[in-house]
Amino acid sequence: MTSLVLLSGWGCDARIWQPLAPCWPAELEVTTPDWPGYAGRPPLADPASLGELATAMAADLPADAVWVGWSLGGLLAGALLDYLPNPRALVLLGIGERFVQPEGVSAQALADFRHAFERSPDAAREHFLRWQLGGEPDPRRARRDLRQLLGTAAPASTETLDAGLDQLARLDNRHRLDTASCPVHRIAGARDPLLAGEVRASADQQIADAGHCPMLSGPQHLATSLAAIADTHRSDREHPEPTS
Repeated sequence: MTSLVLLSGWGCDARIWQPLAPCWPAELEVTTPDWPGYAGRPPLADPASLGELATAMAADLPADAVWVGWSLGGLLAGALLDYLPNPRALVLLGIGERFVQPEGVSAQALADFRHAFERSPDAAREHFLRWQLGGEPDPRRARRDLRQLLGTAAPASTETLDAGLDQLARLDNRHRLDTASCPVHRIAGARDPLLAGEVRASADQQIADAGHCPMLSGPQHLATSLAAIADTHRSDREHPEPTS
């Protein structure tokens, strides 16, 4: 089975994936690298540079794996298709070709949030975490689970988080994904408050009773879906063992 690389989104480090740990098939290799600047990993000299990001992440994003990018992680993984050998497949989780959508998070809403972040980064991040949990079946429980996973301290420097907000505002992967040399799969929570309805509707899979964070509200469903995608793209399908 081809391995999975799970990439977290804005304001959350790789601990966000821990609820999936008991749900994986025994034979599946799963890695959860942090982005530069998160969880003690050295930040980039220029946190907004995709070229620097590609160099820093090259060893973490092998071509013989399936990359799974959640939210901003999906935008960045899509952008890195221009810089790194393409993976066996790319999975976009809770994200479309771009983050800003008139019927989802509008450009004005994101601009307002960025102004709030400039005034008080910690308060703005807390607001964003509550915002993205709004579509879960039990938002209060999801918030408690998230706090237990991540604690209360920011997982990255203000500069890294600010660069991530800029990337949410400007990255547009429509051309990259249209011309990608790997399959692209899309998974969305059916109640994701950050996605436009048309983006949710166009997903290959919708996770019922889940919002933007299905790793919290539907870990088994999400793990099963991702494992099935990895199995579809496993390397031994290309070179099957000879039969006698």
